Amino acid sequence: MSTISQPNSDCRMYEARFPEIDTPVMIQVKEIGDVATHVALLEYNNIEGMILLSDLSRRRIRSVGSLIKVGRIEPAMVLRVNAEKGYIDLSKKRLSEQDIQVCEERYSKSKLVHSIMRHVSETMSVDLEDLYIHVGWPLYRKYGHAYEAFKAIVNDPDSVLKPLTRELKEIGADGKEVIKAVPAISEDVKDALVRNIRRRMTPQPLKIRADIEMKCFEYDGVLHIKEAMRKAEAVSTKECPVKMKLVAAPAYVINTQTLDKEQGIKVLNQAIAACTNSIERHKGKLTIKEPPRAVSEREDKLLAEQMAYLDRQNAEVSGDEDSEAEEDTGMGSVDLESTSSSGIGD
Repeated sequence: MSTISQPNSDCRMYEARFPEIDTPVMIQVKEIGDVATHVALLEYNNIEGMILLSDLSRRRIRSVGSLIKVGRIEPAMVLRVNAEKGYIDLSKKRLSEQDIQVCEERYSKSKLVHSIMRHVSETMSVDLEDLYIHVGWPLYRKYGHAYEAFKAIVNDPDSVLKPLTRELKEIGADGKEVIKAVPAISEDVKDALVRNIRRRMTPQPLKIRADIEMKCFEYDGVLHIKEAMRKAEAVSTKECPVKMKLVAAPAYVINTQTLDKEQGIKVLNQAIAACTNSIERHKGKLTIKEPPRAVSEREDKLLAEQMAYLDRQNAEVSGDEDSEAEEDTGMGSVDLESTSSSGIGD
């Protein structure tokens, strides 16, 4: 691919210069006037569009500020397109919930693709539109969305990128011009593109967690709880390893890490069922406080900090073996590696 000293790093995301009528697009509000709101179409290199105030809402407008704000990014429906004059009229009130969902999902994928393409353009000093013409837009046509092609590139870049070519004109030995097909991008640009795609799009494991309470008042209750925890962990699969930990009696967490959110939730529900069945056979009880769900890094960090704090508290009183209060703390020292029995769950 040819290089230029100051490559153009501005380009629309899609091959069409203008959106189609009755298509939802993502816009950013630039200015709110007396009769219309001026917006930029983010997927089309920020070309200008306009929303009449009468197209903001189906309901009577009491305050424009409650419906739209400068700087806000949101979907809008394309009503009219004048390609010659560059006029685009849009509407918010024509949007359905499905339109909003489709637009947000498409924009999220397109924004990631665009970010990768722009980074390659800037770091490799290649023209962004040229990169789209020979790589991005052909992949949109073939895969429906370049995002799907990029996902395939993570594991098998050659199968996606090798078929892409560009035409190169040369003067043959006889002095006549000949056209030959060459790779769409040079090896160094290809390597940069693959490297960036893998860095940004390699799937990261999700953390799935459920919060439960478990009690057992039967003799040897600690042992029965340990057995129930083992039953929960026995549900593990290679893709979804299950771990169960004590937080502070009677609170426990069951968690897994997986690339497949739905599969992770399914496995944790199976683990909870196995744990429930085991503890109830010994007249114990399991209560789900929070069902299986994906947790953020922040939630995971807060749990780790809570457990570390409780560990420090336990360490401070661990030397007080004769304390009656400690004897009645219940299941506070339960873990699957320990075989000692410290009490009965409260």
